[in-house]
Amino acid sequence: MTQPCRHLVVVLGDQLNRDASAFDGFDPALDRVWMCEAAEESTHVWSSQQRTVQFLAAMRHFAQALRDEGLPLHYETLREGGLADALREAIAHGRPARVRLTQPGDWRVLQALRAAAGDTPLDITEDRHFLCSSARFAAHARGRRQLRMEFFYREMRREHGVLMDGDQPCGGAWNYDADNREAFGPHGPGFLPPPTRFEPDAITREVIALVQQRFADHPGQADPFGWPVTRAQALQALQVFIDERLPHFGRWQDAMWTGEPWLYHAHLAAALNLKLLNPREVIAAAEAAWRGGRVPLESAEGFIRQILGWREYVRGIYWLRMPGYAEQNALAAPHDMPAWFWTGDTPMRCLADAIGQTLRHGYAHHIQRLMVTGLFALLYGVQPQQVHAWYLSVYVDAVEWVELPNTLGMSQYADGGLLASKPYIATGRYIERMSDHCRGCRFDPGQRTGERACPFTTLYWDFLLRHEARFASHPRLALQVKNLARIGPAEREAIVARADAVRAGGVA
Repeated sequence: MTQPCRHLVVVLGDQLNRDASAFDGFDPALDRVWMCEAAEESTHVWSSQQRTVQFLAAMRHFAQALRDEGLPLHYETLREGGLADALREAIAHGRPARVRLTQPGDWRVLQALRAAAGDTPLDITEDRHFLCSSARFAAHARGRRQLRMEFFYREMRREHGVLMDGDQPCGGAWNYDADNREAFGPHGPGFLPPPTRFEPDAITREVIALVQQRFADHPGQADPFGWPVTRAQALQALQVFIDERLPHFGRWQDAMWTGEPWLYHAHLAAALNLKLLNPREVIAAAEAAWRGGRVPLESAEGFIRQILGWREYVRGIYWLRMPGYAEQNALAAPHDMPAWFWTGDTPMRCLADAIGQTLRHGYAHHIQRLMVTGLFALLYGVQPQQVHAWYLSVYVDAVEWVELPNTLGMSQYADGGLLASKPYIATGRYIERMSDHCRGCRFDPGQRTGERACPFTTLYWDFLLRHEARFASHPRLALQVKNLARIGPAEREAIVARADAVRAGGVA
């Protein structure tokens, strides 16, 4: 790449959509595409092998599609260092008149690439993948005392005409959460449709071997790998989900079962976040399935809310509040992440199952993330930036704009209630109700002290004791805090002692 060009179009690893705004007006005679596999993107957090394979394999397939289309492309395979140094070199060698870049999904990357452009003009174009721009969300937030996803979601439904009957929501209700919280019962889920997995082709196999060699000390395993890495595969995965699992998704979306990582979930977040899928087509497919009588309204609405509501909402929060958002720690949580979060080696069956499947597949569904791994970290008092680094490291769908607000805001309450109206805390009874994990576990979710006390239950009461003054008048937590009045001084001391033992590694 030595001849000067008009535009050097930068394509990042989570921007694998040919209709991205950076490609607007692309002229193969005047412009070039630049892509780079930078090792720093797998090392600035300890990126799992599954996650790194997902990104690199999808990037290489997208690059091949650009070549097949005849676009001039400079592609750098895995190199040491970061994107900024690589771009700086590319600008020096290629001497473009301008650099074009669709808005990144990571504040750190945006700042690094701005600095790398130096004196070369850098055009940051709007990311049209999303239904709500950063400016649109800022307008929504302006003047509001509180930001709540439910009100934003209703705005999006009206604005985009999704699941609407005129100016009213289809079915007469905006959401069907009350119908979407069932557990499987004592006999489990029964027959489950198989997940949509894809046999690695030559490109992906090459990436797997590279990751196994270059990132051998990173968590998890690169093989077996079956995630979609092309648009065609992503579209196939979407169709199979709509046909086979969406009809039952709503009812069972919060349920868990040992040894069953996939259940009725979509497994589309990675394809969406790498932009192999467009959220509009995903939403339209779910709505069409309901309107065609193939899917219950509560399933279609619950799924659409995750995309049109929650996904757009957390991105809005991210760009509204960065960079300071990443440093928040409203509960002053001081502790280090337990080392077994990187291995799954714990006697707590729920955590062993959730972490084990995470390391094998780079995946856990939203309740496992919020109410198993996230709940434990919150009750334990893990410093939230460490929790953030773990989630960003281990999941194939983790891009910072979506992972950071979900972790710091929803899971860890580190923003003090900006994103979620209360900390999501529960005893081990919640996990007992929603799964089979407590069967055969050595810990009893009904006990908060003693040798068989469930660490979740102990830490729940310890959390309330530590934060009693803060939440005593909280509108959604005050009733839970009031239950402390039934616990005498001796038992309070026993709870604290047991919680200290959990944190010291003497229990779990």
